[in-house]
Amino acid sequence: MIELIYPYDLAPVIPAPTVDCVVERAAANEWFPVVEPSGLVVGRSTRQYCHGGSKPLHPVIHIHIIDRFSRVYLQKRSMNKDIQPGKWDTAVGGHITYGEGVLEAVYREASEELGFTEFNPIWLETYQFESEVEKELVNVFAVVGTYDLHPDLDEVDEGRWWELKDIDESLGKGVFTPNFESEFRMIRKSLLALL
Repeated sequence: MIELIYPYDLAPVIPAPTVDCVVERAAANEWFPVVEPSGLVVGRSTRQYCHGGSKPLHPVIHIHIIDRFSRVYLQKRSMNKDIQPGKWDTAVGGHITYGEGVLEAVYREASEELGFTEFNPIWLETYQFESEVEKELVNVFAVVGTYDLHPDLDEVDEGRWWELKDIDESLGKGVFTPNFESEFRMIRKSLLALL
């Protein structure tokens, strides 16, 4: 796991504010750390800027939940999401907010998205993912067990357990987010090794 290393003082705003964008920046309620691949925080920026095509590297977390029957819990992204609405994705995924540590984000996002608080996350991988819209430093975790999960229907449209064969049959057919597909291929063996 690549832990974030914050500066002693607040990191500079990226891009530096100008007279034209001061109001927009002040109104923004979500600030993300802008990082180097090592986890060193070199700035802070709004969600809008991070997803606006400039693509500063910013950290996120993903949690894959697998039960003892080799079923994987996935969420269907809300149609209100700005990226990949309506696609199936990891059980939990979210941005790390400025000032937050990686594990803090793991527990916060799991609680927000699934009402899920009592678990032991196992770090699997950290990698960079770049799409047309953003560039992320992804910290991937796994959780093993059968849990009573309660998806927040403001965050996701639904959640359910998937058999591995059903995931395999749906890969490449536009059912999943591109990030999930590439990540699942990358961590599949590590995930199954936990059983």
